[in-house]
Parts: sequence; structure tokens; C-alpha cells
Amino acid sequence: MEYKKASAFFNSHYTVGETDPRIFGSFIEHLGRAVYTGIYEPGHPAADENGFRKDVIQLIRELNVPIVRYPGGNFVSAFRWEDSVGPKEDRPRRTELAWRTIETNQFGLNEFMDWCRKAGTEPMMAVNLGTRGIDDARNLVEYCNHPGGAYYSDLRATHGHKDPHNIKIWCLGNEMDGPWQTGHKTPEEYGRIAVEAAKVMKWVDPSIELVASGSSNLNMPTFGTWESTVLDHTYNLVDYMSMHQYYGNAAGDTPDFMANTVAMDDFISGVISICDAVKAKKHSKKTINISFDEWNVWYHSNEQDSKLAPWTIAPHQLEDIYNLEDAVLVGSMLITLLRHADRVKIACLAQLVNVIAPIMTEEGGRVLKQTIYYPYLYTSLYGRGTVLEGITESPKYDSTNFTDVPMLDCTAVACPDSTISVFAVNRSVDTPLLFTPQLTEFGNLRPVSWTSIEGPDKNAVNTFDHPDTVAPQSHAVKSDDSEFLLAPLSWNMIRFEP
Repeated sequence: MEYKKASAFFNSHYTVGETDPRIFGSFIEHLGRAVYTGIYEPGHPAADENGFRKDVIQLIRELNVPIVRYPGGNFVSAFRWEDSVGPKEDRPRRTELAWRTIETNQFGLNEFMDWCRKAGTEPMMAVNLGTRGIDDARNLVEYCNHPGGAYYSDLRATHGHKDPHNIKIWCLGNEMDGPWQTGHKTPEEYGRIAVEAAKVMKWVDPSIELVASGSSNLNMPTFGTWESTVLDHTYNLVDYMSMHQYYGNAAGDTPDFMANTVAMDDFISGVISICDAVKAKKHSKKTINISFDEWNVWYHSNEQDSKLAPWTIAPHQLEDIYNLEDAVLVGSMLITLLRHADRVKIACLAQLVNVIAPIMTEEGGRVLKQTIYYPYLYTSLYGRGTVLEGITESPKYDSTNFTDVPMLDCTAVACPDSTISVFAVNRSVDTPLLFTPQLTEFGNLRPVSWTSIEGPDKNAVNTFDHPDTVAPQSHAVKSDDSEFLLAPLSWNMIRFEP
């Protein structure tokens, strides 16, 4: 078998930083079937007394998702939070402009909080800075976090939640740079409303952390100018700058598709540089970190969605069916996030159920792990600890839009139990890589497990009838193994123990 060689060198004294568990977060928006027939389906055989699907909750608990962003996304920019609380029979049905559907409001804020507790996760709440503003933002914080004795906190109590929800992470709107956004704003307009909303929200609850809305993606014409202008206004009051990025392979160009994480790495470095430039300009001692609160592969459903009839309830919308190469890229995106663990403190795979998601459901029926579920699962479980600074040696390739792309994408995490997790992707579509991870200053380590996502068909998918077409493969390892032959187009996790 012909192969090429690659190696990665890691030393216990050279580290990136500690993994914030919230880097393994996700996202639930009122979009398609993410909520209705996704996490919430009264009458389903697996539904609990609240209508929450227990089969879905079980898979989410397996992922150990620490934080879930809600309720949007584009949805939030016309959201009236008051519509989603109180007796369900009194809640209005609304035309939902972002996705051209009807929102019934039968699942709302308090239901989401109850669901979070059952799913073992924490909320990340977004406020509407599109059609609404400062007063509504502070009223929502009061409703959620004030202990009692004021109008909105007492209203919460009448809705069956006497104790405050104590939501600690709040997004100041969503993608406000996008012309598609309800209430789209210029950088100056958004910076002004964001700083005033931040001010009153922190007056109500000084313990909260705030995320400023960054550019919707790297290719926005205002990228860079948007971040610097927004931070000029908000720097002293916000804690994170948001980033969003999706990748697709509509052209069927797999080498180029796999190279996208090179651009993702540069994107993160660029936003960090802008944050630090504003820090220097303001002579500030405060550091703004990154909330990469939307990321994933997204393109499979575009043609299907263009044919959807408007003004329906919970349509099959943005339901990408993920294949093997998508799983490998998602694994590579997770490696990229880990490599920036010193500054990326929150990240949300968008989304969690049915809508561009690792978990799919049948209405009234089964639940499915998509291909991307697995790299997310293993990185969440075994990627928590100290991320190590790595030096890699790898053959490179050129693709349609990238040059000198390393075939090997790799990082390593030293876990609290003294184990080491090495995550490695072979980007090549046809060439195995003989991979040598070198771990020094860690004592006598031996490989104990090697798990991969690989296969002969890059377009292979999981279905309800064939759920294990793409599934983790376990490889036999010996205690003295030092080289590992990574299959073409594969994601790998190799674990070492003392």
C-alpha cells in the first residue's frame, strides 16, 4: 500500500490553554422541526409529561452538551418573548418572517428552561435587537433572573416558576450585519443599541456575560469594519464577540471542501486580532474572547428548501442529510476550535435536532444519529482539558481555492485524568497517512484506543433503516505502537494512558 508520512510533536510544557466546556455547545432555534417534533412532541410514545422527547434527550445527554443557544438565530430578530410565556391557550400564533412559517408559541421560554434541566445543559439566551430594543431586553433579564418583588419577576412566578432561571450568557441580537435580518443595522446603529442594551441588562443583573453580534460570515463586505466599530461602542460592557461560519460542497470538490478549516483558522485569528487592536486602542486590560456560536456544514437542503410552501407549521426545513465527508470536516472544525482554546470560550454546533443537525427524528417515530454526531460526541467527551501546542510535519496539496494545505489536521488534549487524546484528520481523498504522534515530557505513555470515522464511500449517509452505515470504527492497538495508518478522508482519535 502506498502511503505518505506525517507527524505531530507535542510537549507538556507548550500549551494553548484550557478547554472551556462551553466550546461543545449547540443551538436550538424556532426553525423547521428543531423544536416541534424535534425536542418537543406531545403524544409521541417517548414524550414525557411535558411533551419532551426522552429519546432525543438521551442522545443529547450522551453528547454532554454544556450550553444551548436559544431562540435564534434569525428567528430572534422579530421575537416577542412575551408571546411565549403564560397559559398556552392564550399565546398568539404569529407569522414568522425569518423562515416564513407560522409560530404557534406552544413551546416557549419556560418550556425551554425546563427542557434544559432535563437535557443536562445550560441556556444561552438571545435578545431581540431587530424589531425591539433596550426596554424589552432589560425586561427579559428581569423576567428570567430577578428573584422577585418586581413586575416581570412576579409575572414569572405566576407562570409557575417562582425561582429565577439565572441565565448567565446572553447574545445581543443575531447577525445584525445581514440584509436578510429583520431590523438589519449598520455597524454604528448596532453598536449604539447594543451598548445601551448591555448597560441596562447588566444593571438588572451584573453577573451576566454578554456576546456582541459579529459578522455573519467571513465573506460579508463589512467584515472587520463591523467588528472594530461595534467593539468601539461595546468593549467595556461585552465579554465575547460572536462568529458564524458554515461550509458546503455543492461543487463536489472534496479536496477544496476539506481545506475550508484552513480558512476557519485564519478567520478566528483575524477576529482575535481585531479584538486585541481595539483593546490596545482603548488602553484596556480587559480581553474580549470569542463565541463561535454558529458553525457546521450546511448546503444539502438548499434546493429542497427553495420549494417549501410558506406559512406552514414546523416544515421539513434545512434538514441536511450528512455524509462521511461532512463528518470528517466537522471533526476538523472541532480540531480548529480546540487549537484556539485560549480565546474561543463558547461554540455552538448549529443546530442540535433536525435542522442542520447531528440528531434527526421521525414524527411519531424513531431517532437517528447522523454521521456528524460521532466526531462531536468523541471530541466533547475526550477533548476537555489542556490543549497542547503542536508542531506538525505533513505533505501538502493545492486545491481549487487553497494552496499548501496540510494533509494532516491535528491537535492533542491532556485530560485531567493524565490521559492524552490526539485528534487527527487525513484530508487526502486517496492517500493514507502513516501518522506518528510524538508526546514528550509526559512520562511513559502507551496507546490504549484508536477510534475512526472512515469508509470507502465519501457520500455514505445514515438513514433510519440503515443507521450504522457510517459509524465509529475501533482499531486494535498494541502498547508499543508509535505509528498509525490513517485512512484517506478520515477522522481519528487516538488515546494514550500512562
